[in-house]
Amino acid sequence: MRHLLPLIVMMLVFGLGSAARGADREIPLPGVKGRIDHFALDTEGKRLFLAAPGNNTVEIIDLVGGTVSQPIKALKAPQGIAYAPDVSRLAVASDEDGSLHIFDGKSLKDLAKLDLKDTTGAVRYDPATHHFWVGYGSGALAEVDAQTGKQTANVKLDAQPESFVLETQGKRIFVNVPATGHIVVVDREQHTVIAKWELRDAAANFPLALDETNQRLFVGCRHPAKLLVMDSENGATYARPEIPADTDDVFYDAAEKRVYVLGGEGFLSIISQDNANQYSLVQRKPTAAGARTALFSPETRQLYIAVPARDSKPASIRILDWARP
Repeated sequence: MRHLLPLIVMMLVFGLGSAARGADREIPLPGVKGRIDHFALDTEGKRLFLAAPGNNTVEIIDLVGGTVSQPIKALKAPQGIAYAPDVSRLAVASDEDGSLHIFDGKSLKDLAKLDLKDTTGAVRYDPATHHFWVGYGSGALAEVDAQTGKQTANVKLDAQPESFVLETQGKRIFVNVPATGHIVVVDREQHTVIAKWELRDAAANFPLALDETNQRLFVGCRHPAKLLVMDSENGATYARPEIPADTDDVFYDAAEKRVYVLGGEGFLSIISQDNANQYSLVQRKPTAAGARTALFSPETRQLYIAVPARDSKPASIRILDWARP
């Protein structure tokens, strides 16, 4: 028996380690009804902000205590949201009235409101310029000063933008424009469109993620349910793995070399990046029907999934925790 003890200990250690990777916990969101949209994370303050358009609120979750604070109210179907930690600002885009609100990151006081006069969607933050970018209307991106709330530039597009991503080592923005079936490339310094790449393998391209090291774009499509892996230099497509239906969020985990894709049919696909052009399914993990929006944080090594209310079960935030690399 003594000679088996090291083996037993090793099995326990590795068993517990694998169980820790992907362990779930859940934070209830009492009173949150209807559709849940996108997230923003205050890493230092350990707060998660969640746009709840069905409630006309932004929900605020304390990730340490697992509790929900008093929400930001009186918004008109908030959808896009982004947090700027270096200037302590929270931007919230409201779809119904076409506004972008800028809140103080600490007090959550409403500091400024920009009326874009059309539907608004995704919001991203550029720490290099301290500006937010917001997609809006029948086809445009607005650049907004994070501290003043003033619009500083506008880029015209052919149709309504969905998800978009900013390079951190360059000046480009990659934009999903599903109505035209394109990826549009924007020069964010010159405020001009510099390329349009037509999607030939799938349509309804909504979520988007970027691997800058390998120059790869990950484009989540709904018709059919495919992840298009594209060259971020020329738009060529190299791989087309299957993903869950009704996708609305995709994330690239550079540390693990994995892609996480959420689908409203109730699954999370974890896809391995075997090399820049080859991808394989690691796991198709059940989530919940309608759970198609999420946020992955490389800093916390956590994936936060929005689970909408169903029947008698309240809405919640499901947190998947991966061990640090």
